[in-house]
Amino acid sequence: MVTGEGMRYFLELSFNGSGFAGWQQQPGSPSVQAELQRALTGVLGSTVEVTGAGRTDAGVHARQMVLHFDGPDGLQLAPDAFFRDLSLLLPPAIRVHGLRPVREEAHARFDAVTRGYRYFVDRERNPFLRGLAMDYHGPLDFDVMQKGASMLTGTRDFRCFARSGSEVSHYLCSVYTSHWLEEEGVLIFEIRANRFLRNMVRAIVGTLLDIGRGRFALNALPGILASGSRSRAGTSAPAHGLFLWEVTYPREIYLESADCQSDVSGPSLSSPGLSR
Repeated sequence: MVTGEGMRYFLELSFNGSGFAGWQQQPGSPSVQAELQRALTGVLGSTVEVTGAGRTDAGVHARQMVLHFDGPDGLQLAPDAFFRDLSLLLPPAIRVHGLRPVREEAHARFDAVTRGYRYFVDRERNPFLRGLAMDYHGPLDFDVMQKGASMLTGTRDFRCFARSGSEVSHYLCSVYTSHWLEEEGVLIFEIRANRFLRNMVRAIVGTLLDIGRGRFALNALPGILASGSRSRAGTSAPAHGLFLWEVTYPREIYLESADCQSDVSGPSLSSPGLSR
């Protein structure tokens, strides 16, 4: 960690998770966290450790990930050079596009107010969505899937959708948004909550798809939720269709006197079906 006089920063980035074993650094496997630490250390000239807003699994992508790190006060004076130098040291699958000084106690994970995910299901074998969406071409009842999604809002125990052996203190999550969208032959499941359990979104998507194709009846969903049993829910949807889409924070953690520095072009997800 950078020592001496310094400042805490939030760095915003996007990444294609196809070539990574997930966000978290792990021995012998490529990770997004390790790449960011290596690049930041190279730019700042001191060892840097980063903490992300969450731990995405292998193959999962992010439209918006936020991390925090401690760096020198002068960093905010040359944002253009910082983005340029950092980008040169990062693989093409990772792009940084926002830097903001925050209060010294701000935490990218614990201070997040909401996190939003989107899951993409390709219905038309779109070649531009290869590796970015799950292929599914069988019949689906969209209306019943929409009803199932709406039943997930509110605060409840989501243990049935958590990966077995998850080490958490509790399984309660408050889901604010849960619905399906459809555009250009792509089904998009959108969910936003205060927190997520490991594998939760992929398990929800798999279960809703099972309801849509008639494997489960819609009225089975309350029983699945009440059971707390992962074996009662559907198979998890593949990782490559999932995006961490948005992370929000309270305004008061940002330094009022410091303007947000960013790459004005922002993240670009312009493939069909992956518009903002």
